[in-house]
Amino acid sequence: MESLLKFAPRPNGAGEMFQLLRDGVPRTRSELATITGQARSTIAARIEVLSKADLIVTVGEATSTGGRRPATFAFNPAARVVLGIDLGAAHARIGVTDLAANLLATHDSPLDIADGPEAVLSAVTEHAAALLAQVNHGVHTLAAIGIGLPGPVEHKTGRPVAPPIMPGWDGYDVAGYLRKEFNVPVLVDNDVNLMAVGEHRTAWNDHDNLMFVKVATGIGSGIILDGQLRRGAQGAAGDIGHIAVSGRSEAACTCGNHGCLEAVAGGAALARVLTAQGFHAPHVSDVVQAVRDGNAEARVAVREAGRSIGGVLAGCVSMLNPSVVVVGGAMVAAGEQLMAGIREVLYRRSLPLATQHLRVVTSQTKEKAGVLGGAFLAIDHVLSPAAIDLLYSN
Repeated sequence: MESLLKFAPRPNGAGEMFQLLRDGVPRTRSELATITGQARSTIAARIEVLSKADLIVTVGEATSTGGRRPATFAFNPAARVVLGIDLGAAHARIGVTDLAANLLATHDSPLDIADGPEAVLSAVTEHAAALLAQVNHGVHTLAAIGIGLPGPVEHKTGRPVAPPIMPGWDGYDVAGYLRKEFNVPVLVDNDVNLMAVGEHRTAWNDHDNLMFVKVATGIGSGIILDGQLRRGAQGAAGDIGHIAVSGRSEAACTCGNHGCLEAVAGGAALARVLTAQGFHAPHVSDVVQAVRDGNAEARVAVREAGRSIGGVLAGCVSMLNPSVVVVGGAMVAAGEQLMAGIREVLYRRSLPLATQHLRVVTSQTKEKAGVLGGAFLAIDHVLSPAAIDLLYSN
């Protein structure tokens, strides 16, 4: 153990020292001094600052080696709360979590993202304020907000970039709107990116390479490589919904092209197919219900959609080599028809080496994935070494 500590990089700031405590394991001043290589007086000063901010608390005493038993300190996730917000084409999901991403309260309601930013964000603000009031008894304070949008987002500015299903949102200052309402940092990202983060951090933290695929009204994916979310140059990494499906050039897509995966296999596309066949299926939920009811045409359509998705994913798997492909979104509720179609083509068309140990599974966090991802994004921002160092300098 001593040799590992000797050669491992040592935290040299209050922020980096605090990261050691985020795992929840209680540590003494002496242990922190040994790990960081800093003087006991320095450790004591930093503990005092973090304690005053309520970010760490005394949780007991360690076994004495002679004399008075030393106090142990641990991360206090109840010090603040964050908001995780997941906006889809037809829903808003909002969650309040503590600083360890434990959900304290949630809200789920339908909405139409095409109503525009002012209407949608006004409703979100109202619901979020109600949730905060529900958990706030004078102890919790809001630290930050993480929000996901169903379209490409420029990560640096947090603004949507020409989102196909979001009229009126292009370039809109989503973070600015929410900052004005709540006066806290606001992090904005693509909704499926946040789902990938939420699923990865909650259910697959021991897998460094993961793809999260959302199949709902539209189709998209989030990519975790080497343990990190990959957004691409303009935030469009993982936008598999607009990859062309061979032989389906007749399918018009909202992006202006034809034959896109989303136009062929997305929930909205399946709803249109079933409606044209004489079934009442105006929404994704109706498609799911038709499959559950044993409707043969719906089961065939969903199985074929799975095959189209599997064909696109085969190329992604051969290129990115994830160890897990997680499928989430509203269409997963249709059951094994979708997953069977995906697995059938994905395993057949991908490189054998890439699929040798590949797992293709449904989401464990389910509808909470995006909310949890937003919470993690917010938490990582406010508890980053730089943010803690700023607290220490003040």
